[in-house]
Amino acid sequence: MRLKLNVGDAMYIRMADNRDRRQIWDLIFPILSSYGLTMDAETIDHDLTDIEANYWRQQGAFYVLMHGAQLIGTVALHRASETVCELRRMYLAADYRGKGLGRELLQFALQQAEARGFSEVVLKTASVLKEALALYRRAGFIPVADQGPGGNCDVVMSRKISG
Repeated sequence: MRLKLNVGDAMYIRMADNRDRRQIWDLIFPILSSYGLTMDAETIDHDLTDIEANYWRQQGAFYVLMHGAQLIGTVALHRASETVCELRRMYLAADYRGKGLGRELLQFALQQAEARGFSEVVLKTASVLKEALALYRRAGFIPVADQGPGGNCDVVMSRKISG
């Protein structure tokens, strides 16, 4: 299934599956490393070891943004409850930042969350990811004090969506 973005014919979003694991890891690892953050397949990044089981079979979703055959971005929704999902794994290759693609990817994820019947989206992120924090704030996410961060994440945010 290919879903078109509004950013050109060569770019599209498609559902991710376990065949994408290596490319996803190869995208995310250098991004996190550039901010001094780590990855660990045994603990905080265990969800990436089986995308189908940890997302699709749990009533969540995992998508990749493609530029032709190149995987350039990711975004995922993890079901937290019947009404709440967690935005996860939103990453974009460095060469593609600053072009509105992050905003498009986030908007796509919010539309998918609403289509799945969620009324709230939460996210956990790291305060060193300044660009991501600014994007989330512009999209209406607000800090949440009563939920614990985890792993590399020290910021929790939430946004209601129409449902």
